[in-house]
Amino acid sequence: MPHVKMYCTATCPYCQMAERLLSNKGVTEIEKIRIDLDPVQRDTMIEITGRRTVPQIFIGDHHVGGFDDLSALDSGGALDPLLAA
Repeated sequence: MPHVKMYCTATCPYCQMAERLLSNKGVTEIEKIRIDLDPVQRDTMIEITGRRTVPQIFIGDHHVGGFDDLSALDSGGALDPLLAA
């Protein structure tokens, strides 16, 4: 299973929903980068993704986007192959 990384905050409900969806898909480890605790990481996230909202999810080197993007991938059947790569 590829490495999963998620930029998040402690109180973000979309971050929690993304984590739950990934867990339901069999992901056992998510590298969580808490941008609420580290402003430098927030700047890095914005620079890498061009987005200011959390979560920002990466599966391997692929930037998935936020929870809505993750959910759309799942609904469209593209999440499982991405996680199996």
